[in-house]
Amino acid sequence: MRVSNLVTKTSKNAPADEVAKNAQLLIRAGYIYKVMAGVYAYTPLGLRVIENIKHIVREEMNAIGGQELIMTNLQPREDWEITTRWDDKVVDIWFKTKLKDDTEVGLAWSHEEAIMTMMKNYIKSYKDLPVNVYQFQTKLRNEVRAKSGIMRGREFVMKDMYSLSTGQEQHEIFYQATIEAYKKVYDRLGLGQDTYVTFASGGAFTQFSHEFQTICDAGEDTIYVNREKGIAVNEEVLNDETLATLGVTRDELTETKSAEVGNIFNFGTDKSEQMGIFYTDENDTKVPIFLGSYGIGITRVMGVIVEKFSDEKGIVWPETIAPYKVYLVSIGAVATQADALYDELTSRGVEVLYDDRDERAGAKFADAELLGIPYRVTVSERLIADHKFEYTPRNTGTSELLTAEELLAKLS
Repeated sequence: MRVSNLVTKTSKNAPADEVAKNAQLLIRAGYIYKVMAGVYAYTPLGLRVIENIKHIVREEMNAIGGQELIMTNLQPREDWEITTRWDDKVVDIWFKTKLKDDTEVGLAWSHEEAIMTMMKNYIKSYKDLPVNVYQFQTKLRNEVRAKSGIMRGREFVMKDMYSLSTGQEQHEIFYQATIEAYKKVYDRLGLGQDTYVTFASGGAFTQFSHEFQTICDAGEDTIYVNREKGIAVNEEVLNDETLATLGVTRDELTETKSAEVGNIFNFGTDKSEQMGIFYTDENDTKVPIFLGSYGIGITRVMGVIVEKFSDEKGIVWPETIAPYKVYLVSIGAVATQADALYDELTSRGVEVLYDDRDERAGAKFADAELLGIPYRVTVSERLIADHKFEYTPRNTGTSELLTAEELLAKLS
C-alpha cells in the first residue's frame, strides 16, 4: 500500500474531548475515527490491526475445538425474560428498541441465552455433546462511563465463545483448555508477561469468574498480584475466604492497576434449567446442559496494546498484529530504486506501507513513528550511492546500514 493512496491522513492533534491516550494516538495516526464518546469507526489501517488480532484468537480457539459461527445482534425479549436478565435492574446496559409491529427487542450485549435457544435445535442426546462455538461480533452496551477510548466502548468488537457439556467433568476439561489457549493468545499479542488469570466477581454473569487482567496504568481495575506464584485477585473479591482458597496472605500481594482483556464464566446448569433445555443421557434420562462462557475484547486488547507499547513519538505495534511489517520511506530522487524495493518485498510476502509522498524527510519519519510500523526502511540518494539501505526497528530506534541482500534476509 502506498501512503499516497491511503484514505486517512495523520494529524498532530486529537479531538479536544478525547482524554484516553490510546484513542488520542489511534485517531492521530488514522486508525480510528471518533463518532461520539465510546463509539469509534475503524479505518482500513485500524481494520488490519483488528483482523490480525482476530486471526491469532481464531487460530487458538480452533486449536481447542471451537467452531466459528455468528449469531444475531437483535435479541427477542422472551428468551432473556426467562432468566430475568431482561430486567434493567439485573442488567443495566441493554440498548432496547421496538420493531414496526411494537415487538420489543434488545441489541445483544452478550449471547448466553441466545446460544442456548439456538442449540436446543441441535442437541438432543449426550452423543451431541460437547459443543464449543464462538463468534466475532460487534457488541452494544449502554455504558455509563466511556472515557477510556477503545478500552471501554459502547460499541466494540468481541470474541465470545460458549461451551455446552454433559456436566462438570466434561466442562472442566474445556474450561482448563481455554485458560491455556487464552495464555497463548496473550503471549502472541505481546501481553503474556503482564497478563494474569485473576479471581473475580461474575457481575451480571455468575457469582464468580476468572478474568484475564493485564497490568496497565490506564486500566480501570485494581488487582493484587503475586508475580512469583502467578496469582492475581481482583480488588472486589479480596477477602479472607478468597486468600485462603488461593493459599496466599494479603502481605504477599502487590496492588496494581490493570485492564481486563478477557474473562471466562462457569454458568453450570442454571441457564438450562431456567430455559427448560435438556439432553438425554445413556439411561434416557433428561439432564440439564452445562454452560460455560468465554470472552476476549478484540478492540479493547487493541487499546491496551497501544497504552502499553507507545512512547512520546507514537504507537509501537508488536509485529504479530501491526497493519504492515515495513514502513518504506523514499527521500529525494530515488523513486525507481524505492519502487523496485517495494515490489521485491511485496513479492516475498512482506507487507509494506510505502511512503511515496512528495514530502520532507522529517514529516515522513514522524509519521512512521506515530503509525508504529515495526520496521522503517529508508531509501535516499546518499544511501543508494553507497549501495545501502537504512533499517530502523521502531521499538529500539537504532538504525543499521544494510546491503540489499542483508535487508531482504532480515525482512523475509
